[in-house]
Amino acid sequence: MNTPPTIRIAAALLTDRQDRLILVRKRGTSAFMQPGGKIQPDETPLAALIRELHEELGLVVAPSSPRYLGCFAAPAAHEQGFTVEAELFSLSTDRTLAPAAEIAELIRFDPACAPHPELAPLTRDAILPLHRTRAGS
Repeated sequence: MNTPPTIRIAAALLTDRQDRLILVRKRGTSAFMQPGGKIQPDETPLAALIRELHEELGLVVAPSSPRYLGCFAAPAAHEQGFTVEAELFSLSTDRTLAPAAEIAELIRFDPACAPHPELAPLTRDAILPLHRTRAGS
């Protein structure tokens, strides 16, 4: 059995003061996901996260702010046949954010409210359950 090719990313379980998830949708796609992006060969996951949050949302993050949560994997949302492997960090912000670069839309998502937007598999199957567990503790 062939293992699907892997895309390595750094991603943020980014929340606001009301503990809503801040999710993004890339231009030309339909699923919402965590902000973040591909880790370049010369980058650490934390450096990639800081770079991506600045590029995508205009968010300036101190290296000491994000908390590492672990590595999570799921089928890639927009790359058929690929697996996405995310080095996930938690971070909260009350700053005003604006979509930039390849980001078409940003939402503040309360998982307790319906209806849910279309979510990327990693968000739906790994990160959302993790967020619910953390919120309940």
